[in-house]
Amino acid sequence: MSRDRAVDALRAYAIGGVVLGHWLVTGLVLTGDGGLHQASPLTALPGLAPLTWVLQTLGLFFFTAGFGSARSLARHPGGTGGWLAGRLRRLLLPTVALLGAGAAVLLAATVVGTSDDTLAVALRLAVSPLWFLLPLVILVASTGPLRAAVRRWGVLRCATPAVAVVAAADLAVRLVPAAGDLPPVTVLAAWSVPYLLGVAHADGWLRSRRAGGTAAAGGALALAALLALGYPVSAVGVPGAGVSNLNPPSLLVVALAVTQVGLGLLARPALRRLLARPLPGRAVTAVNRFAVRIYLWHQPVLVAVTALTARGGLALPGLHTVPDDSGWVLARCCWLPLLAGVLVTVVRVGQPGSPRRRGVRAGDQRRRRPGGGGVAGRSAECVRPAPQVYDHRRSGPPDLQEVIAVRDSDPPSRGRADGQSR
Repeated sequence: MSRDRAVDALRAYAIGGVVLGHWLVTGLVLTGDGGLHQASPLTALPGLAPLTWVLQTLGLFFFTAGFGSARSLARHPGGTGGWLAGRLRRLLLPTVALLGAGAAVLLAATVVGTSDDTLAVALRLAVSPLWFLLPLVILVASTGPLRAAVRRWGVLRCATPAVAVVAAADLAVRLVPAAGDLPPVTVLAAWSVPYLLGVAHADGWLRSRRAGGTAAAGGALALAALLALGYPVSAVGVPGAGVSNLNPPSLLVVALAVTQVGLGLLARPALRRLLARPLPGRAVTAVNRFAVRIYLWHQPVLVAVTALTARGGLALPGLHTVPDDSGWVLARCCWLPLLAGVLVTVVRVGQPGSPRRRGVRAGDQRRRRPGGGGVAGRSAECVRPAPQVYDHRRSGPPDLQEVIAVRDSDPPSRGRADGQSR
């Protein structure tokens, strides 16, 4: 089975939305003693809250994860255990690398006398993206049963219990404020909805425009109803707000995920046409290849760039100043190319499939196989020429051929061969 390039585009958009959203809503303010403390522009600029509906793309992230896991399991030749081990290895090895590098950097920062406030902010932002590991690992491990359930009962019946769990959690949080710290089952239930949609799409469900339109319209109606019931507008947490839509995930986040999935399904033809162009196609391929590393390293890159530039003692607009007006947002946008350049450098360092190493391997293969398939060390003159193939029926199928071996000492055979159309 070939890759679905439209799903690749949605995955790239999901990763880009998470990175851009975090970089735009995470302000690191330089204090008088040289430390950094975290602030959010959403506190002073509540009008930016609807923008979070576009940049909070975790629903698409889990949708593409479900699609990829179901597709990978379907074409895996061995047992489920080997498939799961390989899938988890690709997910957990970059995480171990992040933790190891982060521990070394924090130790070095402590030695050089970095303030405690800066260390606390750096540790919190570096570790915070790791929350997704628990629900994603559980969902990936459950891909086989979830796929069987969707085939038997349909995606709507499978997703309904998860939505009911999230609704019950929302009700508990609003009736009993002390119940804010709910068990992780809420996180698992909320993100299992887009994951199930991805599993269903991989098995051939949700292929029609009607299915995409139904998901988009249903999710949008649910969003409108939940906002009318008093849910917060922001799809991410706002410092100082009493209730968050993301911690724990609320029904609004689930409705937003379903809406985004529906719109993504409707946009599949346009996405495929876009990826037929060389530049967008290469960009999406690169983001998909490094998706986990991009997700894990984007916040440490923000902290590192901010902390290193703060050592000069000068508060740079958009990087060290208080995010309290639209000027800060404009200044932060000017820093995005630098952050993106550093992130690209970090995620590509030490990759076994980097362009330089690919070039070395390709060169080795060319040296091992001169003339398109010869043996290493053999000159081109020693390579036997390909045998002549005579197509005995020019108007027939192109793969139906007759090979006639001819000896020079057998003139009748030579005559029959020469009589065939070539």
